[in-house]
Amino acid sequence: MPERYGPWDRVYDLFRRWQRDGTWARILTRLQAEAYPKGLITWDVNVASTVCRAHQHAAGAAKKGISKRNRPAGSSSSRPTTASDVPAAD
Repeated sequence: MPERYGPWDRVYDLFRRWQRDGTWARILTRLQAEAYPKGLITWDVNVASTVCRAHQHAAGAAKKGISKRNRPAGSSSSRPTTASDVPAAD
């Protein structure tokens, strides 16, 4: 950042303030309003989409530690393990 702009954190604070109060949106709107009648803006839109499929096991990759498959039947981390862990009846 050039020194003439001051400390970076002050510049960032000003940028964020202008972002929150809509200054940047007003600047963009004004520039577009001035450029459009002059033919300086083309409103061509080009949207491309690529689908990249993951392997069926990609989302369920094994985690470090004990896997659910290797736990003994009936042992679940979501079940209470002691009487003090059981929720109180209402």
